[in-house]
Amino acid sequence: MYKSVIRPLFFKFDPENIHHFTFSFLKNFGFAAKLFLPQPIQDTRLEREVFGLKFKNPVGLAAGFDKNALLYNELADLGFGFVEIGTVTPKAQAGNPKKRLFRLLDDEAIINRMGFNNEGLQAAIEKLKGNKGKTIIGGNIGKNTATKPENYTQDYLDCFEGLHPYVDYFVLNVSCPNVGSHAKLEDVDYLRELIIAVKKINVSKSNPKPILLKIAPDLNNNQLDEIIDLIAETKIDGVIASNTSVNREGLKTSPEVLAEIGNGGLSGKPIRERSTKMIKYLSDKSNRAFPIIGVGGIHSAKDAMEKLDAGASLIQLYTGFIYEGPQLINDINAELLKRASRIPR
Repeated sequence: MYKSVIRPLFFKFDPENIHHFTFSFLKNFGFAAKLFLPQPIQDTRLEREVFGLKFKNPVGLAAGFDKNALLYNELADLGFGFVEIGTVTPKAQAGNPKKRLFRLLDDEAIINRMGFNNEGLQAAIEKLKGNKGKTIIGGNIGKNTATKPENYTQDYLDCFEGLHPYVDYFVLNVSCPNVGSHAKLEDVDYLRELIIAVKKINVSKSNPKPILLKIAPDLNNNQLDEIIDLIAETKIDGVIASNTSVNREGLKTSPEVLAEIGNGGLSGKPIRERSTKMIKYLSDKSNRAFPIIGVGGIHSAKDAMEKLDAGASLIQLYTGFIYEGPQLINDINAELLKRASRIPR
């Protein structure tokens, strides 16, 4: 029903406006929506234990969808094994000027330059106080756009300290192409400084939380080698591969349309292969030394298995969820159960 009725209707409207409409509808009429949506698959064989947390299934929702922790309980009802909120910044900010979210229908992709628009740390904390414990919650944190380079780390520390009692794991978002001083955020020396500072706070807590690094799909192998060495050195808990891409190669959308859209991060089917190759490289080169959450271009159960076979421990949906709908979660979990049934006991 989603692909035949709901999606064609939604895609007639501006992507950002329909996003807000969907949130409002699920928040206020979620009970009615359940009548039209698939019942989530629940089976203990889907459970995964990764970086000390037990996930009811390995299919999560990537950051950027529930930026302000408004809908994580309702999203858990759709069957997600975990929901990552954010990116959260210390202060509320409007993000980049609109229009800033674009569908590439021919490519089954999205370009966004949202710019970390969110209601800020305190608003997220208030919303997370309503956590009903339905699913694992990740906290994706970043810096405010107006923050000066010498204060970047403090922005991350403020978010880490504030969210620590309310989320199950953290993600340092250092790879979004839609924020200022992007280059510094991916500099290995700076990443080392940032990770050490965050870990110092973490180990002082009675219940330290896993910390992951979210990296871009446009890194070359030398840069990935640096990431592997950095993880070994700092003993960070894992990696999310990958964020959105600035690469526009191989798209079906015309160069004229792309020029009209302008800059932004590309997500969806066009980055599937790049993301999977990155996962495999990180997994093989490190000898599976750390968990990887695989994200990028997952539009089918086959795409999900590809990520898991490449070395991902968990996966996340975003653009595929928008194009394929909630049934995609069940499709992936059903395929995992098929695999489980073929494993000799």
